[in-house]
Amino acid sequence: MNYTVPNNNRSYLWALVMGILPLHKASTAYVRDQRREMYEDLRRAVTVLRFTDHKQKEQPFMWLIDHKKKAQVMHTMWLIESNRLWHGNTSASLQADDMHFIEIVRTLLQIFDDNVETYWIAKGFYKYTRELKKECVKLKEQTQNILKREDLSLLNHLELLGLFDGNSTLLDNWYITCFAGIICTTHLVKIWDKVCGGSRKIVVFLFVELVKDIRSSILKQTSLADVKRLIETVKDLDGVIIVNKAIKSLQNNSSEVEYTH
Repeated sequence: MNYTVPNNNRSYLWALVMGILPLHKASTAYVRDQRREMYEDLRRAVTVLRFTDHKQKEQPFMWLIDHKKKAQVMHTMWLIESNRLWHGNTSASLQADDMHFIEIVRTLLQIFDDNVETYWIAKGFYKYTRELKKECVKLKEQTQNILKREDLSLLNHLELLGLFDGNSTLLDNWYITCFAGIICTTHLVKIWDKVCGGSRKIVVFLFVELVKDIRSSILKQTSLADVKRLIETVKDLDGVIIVNKAIKSLQNNSSEVEYTH
């Protein structure tokens, strides 16, 4: 919670925290082999299913190169594993939870090189986001309280646009996916370290610092769609300052944060 996780230790540490790998080192090799075998079984199943599509027969392995295609394949593997794959599971009928999982996978594919660990960590991280989904109402209330204390004008404008209304899912989706695809992955991974460490409320501080950083532009927006487009451009900017401020705010407001595993 207090230090940045070294890049070369991140996948192993996350796997330990998520229970993907055992704490006893003597069992690590065996469990890792079992995870890999299960992954390969699921991937083969998806490959067979893809062969039934005549469009895929010509270049059945092109998905190995493209992150977007990899994410789609891993999503299908996840559906098979959770007994949710059926004929109606098409890209046109994906549920919100499916999109959350896909966004998480796409982000992790930019962080880790090993497809097996990426798939297992994606499932583990997705479980954390289910807790965030349950807490969204409270997280939005905490966001309003912090903005009320730190930038009342910005809060009033966001409320006027309906960001915190019960029928708006924009902020919910950002929180549930922990800003996957919004913040540059290089910097976002530091936020995800905190989520894995037990502080899911880091997403609140990240959002607050994000909107404060671009407040002048947000105050000019006249709709939530405009705010959405604006915030989604942040990933093209250097988000390191925003992320570092969010982590500092988390530490400075530790009394408001609950740590859970």
